[in-house]
Amino acid sequence: MLGLAFLLCGSALPNKEVEGVFDTCRQLVVVVSSKDRSVKARLFRFERSGEKWRQVDRPHPVNLGKKGLAWGRGMQSAKPGLQKKEGDQRSPAGIFRFGTAFGYAKEGVLPLKLPYVPITEAEICVEDSNSRYYNQLVNVTQVPQDWKARESMLRTDEQYKWGIVVKQNMPAEPEGGSCIFFHLWRAPGSGTLGCTAMAEDNLLSLIQWLDPQKKPLLMQMTMANYRDYQRKFSLPVIY
Repeated sequence: MLGLAFLLCGSALPNKEVEGVFDTCRQLVVVVSSKDRSVKARLFRFERSGEKWRQVDRPHPVNLGKKGLAWGRGMQSAKPGLQKKEGDQRSPAGIFRFGTAFGYAKEGVLPLKLPYVPITEAEICVEDSNSRYYNQLVNVTQVPQDWKARESMLRTDEQYKWGIVVKQNMPAEPEGGSCIFFHLWRAPGSGTLGCTAMAEDNLLSLIQWLDPQKKPLLMQMTMANYRDYQRKFSLPVIY
């Protein structure tokens, strides 16, 4: 059965760049947009051997929030500008860890290195800042209900047929934004409510590639912000 905090394994230190985090990272996912209000963005994957980064496959398009990006609560230091809030329809910008993979298929259907949880009708994501379970996936049969806002994970449009948790606003601060995933898109260029969405073949490839032992990181931000990090930390050059 689904544990209450399966999305929260591991830790992220909000508003503080973790010392040496890029030194231990051997898989890097970079999502960049041209400007902070863009819905359209591109996803790059890199893997490091020794001191050298190599690109994995070609970049592909993704959709961001309907209103673009705002700085989320991840592993980056505090940044000036728009800060992500609950319900703002913006995807979180910053540096994040990945959490659990999930989907509608039974466990074992895909060869995964990530932990995986099969979704049933009982799984929801809590969007109510006043709940003790805010920004967590919970099984409604296992916990007492104390929320007024929540999202069913078993959607009729199958956007959560496959997904990966993004560890944004963990541990949760009230109104800091909740339930941020990589999931399937409706169509190219169709903005989300704050997640990052893509075509099924691209998401499946990513899910099967990610390896927790390689300390994967997500960097999601504008191209200008990424280039600042690239120069400071000798990260892969992208165009």
